[in-house]
Amino acid sequence: MLTDEELALLEAIRESGSLSRAAARLGKAPSTVSHAARQLETRFDALLFDRRRYRLQLTPAGQLLAEEAARLMQDVSRMTQRVRQIASGWEDRLWIVTDELMEFETFMPVVHAFDALQSGVKLRLTTEVLGGTWEALRDGRADLIVGATNEPPAIPGLRWFELGVVDWVFAVAPRHPLASIKEPLRREQIAKQRGIVVADSSRASGRAYGLLGGQASLAVPSMRAKILAQRDGLGIGWLPRQRVASLLQRGELVEKETADPREPNVLYVAWRGDQEGRALKWWLDQLREPRLAKRLVQGIDPFA
Repeated sequence: MLTDEELALLEAIRESGSLSRAAARLGKAPSTVSHAARQLETRFDALLFDRRRYRLQLTPAGQLLAEEAARLMQDVSRMTQRVRQIASGWEDRLWIVTDELMEFETFMPVVHAFDALQSGVKLRLTTEVLGGTWEALRDGRADLIVGATNEPPAIPGLRWFELGVVDWVFAVAPRHPLASIKEPLRREQIAKQRGIVVADSSRASGRAYGLLGGQASLAVPSMRAKILAQRDGLGIGWLPRQRVASLLQRGELVEKETADPREPNVLYVAWRGDQEGRALKWWLDQLREPRLAKRLVQGIDPFA
């Protein structure tokens, strides 16, 4: 392992090409730098510097050592920064898992604001669906989850608050058989048609929500895919009202009243109370801000 002084010496000689300039850069006498260079060669039992030319050059062995030394200096610098970062209360990294319903575009301004803090915390944002979101927190694949649905499960140290409420609309394509049936639609009428569902990413349960017993289904990977499938007449189901407002307005989807309306869904923000670093606390403060919460819950109408 090279010392800090040896690392600095190699870097100075590699960049300056001169013992005198390297000495000036290091704030040392040229004789001191020359002696240190010879000691370094003795230590590695290898010729590291080619002194035959006017400009001091590294031999192939010296070039390799210099490159490795530069890499080590970067590693040491990063390690020092990370140690100071952790010591000041910032996490090394923060893994945020959002329900697939949350669009990444709505988080981008928050990421910009977080970057401005220059905390050094590495962010990771990924998505899960339905039960998979809670499962990610339970299994340690998330430090913070946003937009989780259903009641909070039993997770040690769990803390949470409500982000907002999603309103649903039962919608079908204009040419779908249910589009012309008198309302309200009865359960038996709905059960005869194929339902479109977003596939639950939970490794354990993988439940399908919004289906009636015995109803045929088509599982798709995202809410956007579900909207597209229903607009194309591939099936029926409940959709977030705000995200299909323009399709309803243009008649590309038809809202149908049902005998059993779907209750609005509460979306949750959750985390483990024993892991509250500065980055997590900062994100929680942002998510408690009403304007951001409303924007996340209402989402983006991609068809407007």
